Amino acid sequence: MTNRTAFVTGASRGIGLACARALAGAGARVILAARDQARLEAASAEIPGSSCVQIDLGSPDSIKAAFAKAGKVDILVNNAAVTKDGLALRMKKEDWDMVLATNLTGAFLCAQQVLQGMMKERWGRIINISSVVGEAGNPGQANYVASKAGLIGLTKSLAQEMSSRNITVNAVAPGFIETDMTASLSEELKTNMLAHIPLKRFGKPEDVAAAVKFLASEEAGYITGAVLNVNGGMYM
Repeated sequence: MTNRTAFVTGASRGIGLACARALAGAGARVILAARDQARLEAASAEIPGSSCVQIDLGSPDSIKAAFAKAGKVDILVNNAAVTKDGLALRMKKEDWDMVLATNLTGAFLCAQQVLQGMMKERWGRIINISSVVGEAGNPGQANYVASKAGLIGLTKSLAQEMSSRNITVNAVAPGFIETDMTASLSEELKTNMLAHIPLKRFGKPEDVAAAVKFLASEEAGYITGAVLNVNGGMYM
């Protein structure tokens, strides 16, 4: 990936940071993007040759400004996501709107920012981080599930539109990954989830990053419109 520039959203921690490390390790120049400037700078400081840019995926203006600073992007990893869980019956419209705006619309707007440059170069990789729940559903997460299922549809449409320009668009769908987002779950819930994972362990951010690194590589040049499950067999 030498001479390739990778832009990773939600890169200040968890899966995004692991993806940034993996891509940098493969030779890419990595731009880390997230909302928390202090955490972002700390994350970037540990990855040689990387830089960082603040971004709010819920703000179209923030997205435009971030990509204007970034310059040419060869590899886009749409990882940033938020949750605002609640039963559909009582879900507030603002909670629905906020999750869809960040997780789905934000990813779409990021893709729009890089497509022209990729078309000009006749090379590009877009990797959308979906979720096992985007395929299987999950009670109490109608907004999050809809956003992650939407990312899979977006992936397939963009893959068809961009394939003639040698731009691949794929999704990675993680299962239960040990991150800050899942650390707050109760032990009872974790035990119950573990029972449904054939590999009998939770995933690590590095497991997802390895899939992202592969899809961003030259070796994955004949793969597009795919959903790569990284879930320990939780959903098949």
